[in-house]
Amino acid sequence: MQQPNTHPDFTAASDAELASAVREGSERAFEALMRRHNRMLFRAARSVLKDDAEAEDALQCAYLLAFRRIGSFRGEARLSTWLTRIVLNEAFGRLRSRRRAGIVIPFEDAADADGELPQLDTRDADRGQPETAAMRAQTRALIEKRIDCLPEQFRTVFVLRAVEELSVEETAACLGIPEATVRTRFFRARGLLRESLAREIDAALDQAFAFAGSRCDRIVHAVLSRLRSSPFPPSG
Repeated sequence: MQQPNTHPDFTAASDAELASAVREGSERAFEALMRRHNRMLFRAARSVLKDDAEAEDALQCAYLLAFRRIGSFRGEARLSTWLTRIVLNEAFGRLRSRRRAGIVIPFEDAADADGELPQLDTRDADRGQPETAAMRAQTRALIEKRIDCLPEQFRTVFVLRAVEELSVEETAACLGIPEATVRTRFFRARGLLRESLAREIDAALDQAFAFAGSRCDRIVHAVLSRLRSSPFPPSG
């Protein structure tokens, strides 16, 4: 991978400028790109895989693929949308492989035999009155658990819309589904969560699936290490 003689600061660069610099082989631009989009893309992968470690690995592989394909990015869609599609394709591919291997995925189908949506089990929700900080931590853990329990087709829509706060249009573009479907799935997802999380959800969502600095660093360093060990130029 090409190493520039100077050390430009890409912090304020636009996504288009980052993509252009990555096409030229700039490692610093690629690092800035990853750090800018890490949290959203990690959350997208985790919404599919429901496992932190596997989501991290899926994200690393998706970044490597994105680097190789950066030459095909022409700016017709937002860079974040283009990256999200790559990450979701990787995550869904892993999910299909896991199912073919017979690994059980712990969530219910979207509807039962009568066509009714499943009810979330709220019996283990915290009913005490802890201090504010502890209560927030417990609420965040509860939100993550309840999101993991959502039916698959609702879960990723909910994470992109509610946790990452993407618009309906952006979510539809990321998932390749109609905007009306995004609205319906998001409405259903919120309905399933509302009973147990009505009072806590808005205050705690920002902390759901917290993306700590150490995780961001780990993903960036792992991807760069893999690039350096097996360098290949971005394809045009």
